[in-house]
Amino acid sequence: MAEHGSSPDAPSGAHGRISTGIPGLDEVLGGGLTPNRLYLLEGTPGTGKTTLSLQFLLEGAARGERGLYVTLSETEDELRAAAASHRWSLDSIEIYELVNELGLDPDSEQSILHPSEIELGETVKDVIARVDDLKPARVVFDSLSELRLLAQNPLRYRRQILALKQFFAKRACTVLMLDDRTSETGDVQLHSIAHGVISLEQAPREFGSERRRLRIIKMRGIKFRGGYHDFVLETGGIRVFPRLIAAEHHTSFDPTGKSTGSDELDLLLGGGLVPGTNTLLLGPSGVGKTTTAVGCMLAALERGETATYFLFDEGLATVLTRSAMLGMDLAPHIAAGRLTITQIDPAELAPGEFATHVRQAVEERHSTFVAIDSLNAYLHAMPGEEFLILQMHELLNYLNQQGVTTLLVLGQHGVIGDVRTDIDLSYLSDGILLFRFFEAKGEVRAAVSVVKSRVNPHERTIRELRFSAQGLRVGEALDDFEGVLSGLPSYRGKVAMLPGGTQPGGAA
Repeated sequence: MAEHGSSPDAPSGAHGRISTGIPGLDEVLGGGLTPNRLYLLEGTPGTGKTTLSLQFLLEGAARGERGLYVTLSETEDELRAAAASHRWSLDSIEIYELVNELGLDPDSEQSILHPSEIELGETVKDVIARVDDLKPARVVFDSLSELRLLAQNPLRYRRQILALKQFFAKRACTVLMLDDRTSETGDVQLHSIAHGVISLEQAPREFGSERRRLRIIKMRGIKFRGGYHDFVLETGGIRVFPRLIAAEHHTSFDPTGKSTGSDELDLLLGGGLVPGTNTLLLGPSGVGKTTTAVGCMLAALERGETATYFLFDEGLATVLTRSAMLGMDLAPHIAAGRLTITQIDPAELAPGEFATHVRQAVEERHSTFVAIDSLNAYLHAMPGEEFLILQMHELLNYLNQQGVTTLLVLGQHGVIGDVRTDIDLSYLSDGILLFRFFEAKGEVRAAVSVVKSRVNPHERTIRELRFSAQGLRVGEALDDFEGVLSGLPSYRGKVAMLPGGTQPGGAA
């Protein structure tokens, strides 16, 4: 079924694996699950176990494999309602309720409300009978918590799980057993019995949607991608965003510098922007960082390159309107498909999801120019500074190895005087463009200088920056600045200022 998002990357049987049907999860698993094994899927209620299990069975049904969902915790109506919320149909899947309204009858001797060894034996016997009758290739058992209650005794519980594992192994079944972690001490016995263990987690945030992530705790016989991987649960199912590992992505490219669209800015940079490098645009709010980034991107677009602009702070309409006023009309490039501007809400963003967006821009849309505006908002989407540094390290290395020209906008707190930065990313950057306001003849103006370049012998001069209807303008090198490093520079030289133009007008 195409509607549940099956992954075409790992067809059943390829390399001895079967696809899970979860976009991104097969990549984390290195190709999918080993068939005919028993796996444990654990997570607290609400993490997405049922949704993942249904996607797993629907993927099998789409490939002509029979699926069985054995439920002790939910009714068939509840499962079908959950599937309908994702616009799925479960007609191709057999659903078997081990506990129905008769099982809850107070007069019934076998009630799940009164666990006993007899009940456990009958429950396991019913599962075995249904599997023998249906002969499914994929089975979901939901959930082990009820089986644990029926067993009462840990030894009896372990023996029954082992018996089920051996039974399924002889029936050529790939089994997902769900556990909601309701046991007091955590059931490590299951970890030792299962062929693989997938753990789902969710954590609320002070503001915005909860963050979900998964981890492969154990997977026998295959090499998988360790660590935590973000995922989202939305209409249509679960999507997993594999953790980016830059070392896995290399390509050849031409490292010849390319123009920013301004001859003076090219001189300042020592030859323009070099593919396979990233440049940090650093300065206070309103000094012109965003407009400069747009100007550099426009030059790349006019050369025929494809670009992606990730917009965190400003509205899309604001950027397009201001750019057009400054002679940098982006609309034709958007219409031609060469430019994609993606507006991102940091309150709803999973860090791994953003890395996936960047990969899609490079690998699917073939973008050779990427701008992230700004890292301040991206920081708030991350759980902490340490994670941002690690994430950006991998992301920037990936972009560099793909030959992408990357611009990063980072706003500083304050306008004049003591200007501070949320986080120091200077050591990750190949080049740094420093923007400052300065005072000259009773007027507040903007200046730009290059303080770092790993690839070009750059100028260390300070040049004036102005914006007009003709776009970005960079003046001659200005001598006799005072107080540049203090954050409040003033100009006492004799070099003429640029003639009046339009200031960036609040550009980040």
